Amino acid sequence: MADRGQLLAAARQFGTPLYVYDIDAIRARLALLRETFGSQFGISFAVKSNPNVALLKALAGHVDTFDVSAFAEVERAVAAGCEVERITFCGPAKRDEEIRRAVRLGLGELVVESLREARLADRFAGGLGTRQTVLLRINPATAPRQFGVNMAGKPSQFGIDEEEMAEAIDAIAALPNLDLAGFHIYAGSNSLSAGAIAENFGIMTAVFRRAAAHWGRAPAKLIFGAGFGVPYLPADEALDLAGLAGEMLPAIAALRAEPAFARTRLMLELGRWLVGPCGWLLSSIIAGKTSRGTMIRICDAGFNNHLAAYGMMGSVIRRNWRIANLSNPDGEPGRYTVVGPLCTTIDTLATKLELPQLSAGDVIAIENSGAYGLTSSPTRFISHPEPREAMLEGGRLADISESLLNHWRLADN
Repeated sequence: MADRGQLLAAARQFGTPLYVYDIDAIRARLALLRETFGSQFGISFAVKSNPNVALLKALAGHVDTFDVSAFAEVERAVAAGCEVERITFCGPAKRDEEIRRAVRLGLGELVVESLREARLADRFAGGLGTRQTVLLRINPATAPRQFGVNMAGKPSQFGIDEEEMAEAIDAIAALPNLDLAGFHIYAGSNSLSAGAIAENFGIMTAVFRRAAAHWGRAPAKLIFGAGFGVPYLPADEALDLAGLAGEMLPAIAALRAEPAFARTRLMLELGRWLVGPCGWLLSSIIAGKTSRGTMIRICDAGFNNHLAAYGMMGSVIRRNWRIANLSNPDGEPGRYTVVGPLCTTIDTLATKLELPQLSAGDVIAIENSGAYGLTSSPTRFISHPEPREAMLEGGRLADISESLLNHWRLADN
């Protein structure tokens, strides 16, 4: 994992705000995942968690498939060197043209989340004289608690409700230009509880069993939305991967022992757990002041750069993320409110944050920023310079920025 010296060197070389991704650390997490779960699962990387093309290129040979949620992400995956046969296209609002283009490309699997999508894919495939492989996404009736986002058992834009899956399976199986290959479930995300995740896998396997039994065929593929979480807050403990495997693998072995699933390819779909802990947003302290007894430090990265760290991406109560003072790790501790540069009072990164003495010019690191960072943030708001992106590989830094929106262009006077 990138150390303090490497991160400071990146800040000196590229300036701040700056996202840094450690690709070697990401690959190590992939190796750990495969070692822990053996050959039971393939790995599908959720491109939406970090769609930087250079990062995708570095991952393409280390994951089994890319899971995309828009046709532009298909194009990113292809640009990164991923064969179209290794791309799975999810998403609840695929436009007609996106479906047509996916079918024309011969995408690996189109995950249909409604009968509308299935019928469109069938019509386009028929018109092109081809066949399209599809997976049916199912929205379960129940899911455990202890997930950051829980999508099951409530009205949802995602997939076909479990209560209606039998009719949907019959309808899709009858479409002449589609090949139904299996099923997909993603019912909850960002859980740090091994027990809750294992329970959720039990629910998913039960739904998959019922779906396959009704279909009367052995599915070629099942995609399990992993939901593995990241310890964003200082008090959070990392997910116990070995403990989770101990709880999950017996149930998966039992599933595989059934004739209907003996040759089924099981996939873990995940993004946050793989890349989140291997990325940092580096930000410099621009200025400091004391206001009514509160020590305030203003940094150059606001919620326009990292919406989630500022507590505006699904959080009900904003809490301080893990943040480090890279420049002065051994300074006298202080308690600070850290804010961004935006002209609004809601641009607050942390309150009552305990850090070594934090002064103008210091560089801070917002940890666990490798997923849902830059591309999940409103970079056009107030037109502050967009962060650069850098990748650390083999001890070497490379600029992998795709956009430098809002960087100044006027000539100096």
